[in-house]
Amino acid sequence: MEIFVSAVLGELATRSISFFISKYSKSAAQDMEVSLQRILFRAQIIIDEATGRHITNQGMLRQLSLLRDAMHRGYYVLDTVRYGAHKGLQNNQTVSHSWALSEFNCAKRYGFSSSSTRALQELEEALDVLRTMILDVTELVMFLSACPRLHRQPYCMHLLVEKCMFGRQMEMEVVINFLLHMQPCPASDLDRFDILPIVAAARAGKSTLVAHVCEDERVRDHFSRIVSLRLGSSGGEDISTLREECAARPENGGRLLVVIEVLGDLDEDMWETMCFLSKLCPASGSKIIITSRSDKITKLGTTQALTLKLLSPEAFWYFFKLITFGSTDPDMHPRLAFLAMEIARALNGSLVGANITAWLLRDNFNVQFWCKILSFLKGFVQNHLSKFGKHPSDLLKGNKPTYFRRMGTTTEDFLVLDQYQTYSALDEVPKITFQDVMYGSITPRGIFKTLAWKSRIPPYHCYIYTCEIRELQSRVVKRKRSVTNVKHN
Repeated sequence: MEIFVSAVLGELATRSISFFISKYSKSAAQDMEVSLQRILFRAQIIIDEATGRHITNQGMLRQLSLLRDAMHRGYYVLDTVRYGAHKGLQNNQTVSHSWALSEFNCAKRYGFSSSSTRALQELEEALDVLRTMILDVTELVMFLSACPRLHRQPYCMHLLVEKCMFGRQMEMEVVINFLLHMQPCPASDLDRFDILPIVAAARAGKSTLVAHVCEDERVRDHFSRIVSLRLGSSGGEDISTLREECAARPENGGRLLVVIEVLGDLDEDMWETMCFLSKLCPASGSKIIITSRSDKITKLGTTQALTLKLLSPEAFWYFFKLITFGSTDPDMHPRLAFLAMEIARALNGSLVGANITAWLLRDNFNVQFWCKILSFLKGFVQNHLSKFGKHPSDLLKGNKPTYFRRMGTTTEDFLVLDQYQTYSALDEVPKITFQDVMYGSITPRGIFKTLAWKSRIPPYHCYIYTCEIRELQSRVVKRKRSVTNVKHN
């Protein structure tokens, strides 16, 4: 009897301790979540205010860039904790999507477990980092008031994120400061030109950044002419254009801005020709921006090269959430927000894929459809990884043939053979879209072209994929076997 009573009392004591620890853990996590939300609002206000100012101090720009990265990280951690209670939702497509977080889910989220302990640690770490950075930028906030406001709201601050350049505002100011900077720079082979190299991987936003810079009023007022060249395609025509521009004698003796996009490796002979032509330019203060995927161009610069990095997973989620939900508050649809976060992970940082998928999700704002998209993407990506060892977006970035699945059919997939960019204002684009083939019922025959994405921001690129629908190999083998058996019979 004494042993039984002792066991019962021990069990009651254990449960009581677990209950109080769980209750404390839940309360601490909720308080931390509220604190993180508040400090994220402060960081957002500082970044938005800085984006509307003309900042020339490079140290301030670097500090703002770090704050922006910490803000993206903070939102990522906060959303992971908030929406993590809905893990496993993709296996239950019959639930209603018009519900809010309940006390049960909060307890589930903050219960006493290893996962909740890890969530608490991540919340605390994100909160500490942001608190430290907010304290560090106290003086910066004071200096911001001395920076002149831009004459008009910048294009990159448009309320519609689809019509803005995301995550490159600080880099844009770095480029503009270089262009407007009139102090003498180290001597270069191009006698009258200062040179800024910009290096980035494919689809990292080099052309978009430069296009936004050239659209800026400050830049357009500073240079009388802006010339764009592509070295590696029609080099002869581009050199002829540069010769004419350098030899021209404008009435106001204005400065020349040359934007050079290097396709592949830089041709040394062509560069020497450009060096010779640059000496014909009558005005000092002219500039060159040269972009490439290769870091070999850094040796050509008269100033430190600008390297653009791909969006981090945290920044990519922030971007995808904005273009998917728009003005809708994701917290009002926590189940959809969880599904969107899982879909963003499956997209692996592909900006084209993000825009295609966000368009689909916005047009079908319900849990069942989003579950279907998530299930399809996860199965397709896992199958691709098992067969080829790489995510399909990685192959696309290298412009290599890539297999895709078609939703709703198990007998066909289709191959992206090639991809290229064109300008919507100059060239005709295919009427068939990539999403029509991947998610729709359109089945073109033979090799055909599709419009993957039409950018709504400068330089208004259209991304064209050359595709071919193919029957699955296993299906073809089975058909051949059945035909052979018929012949034998």
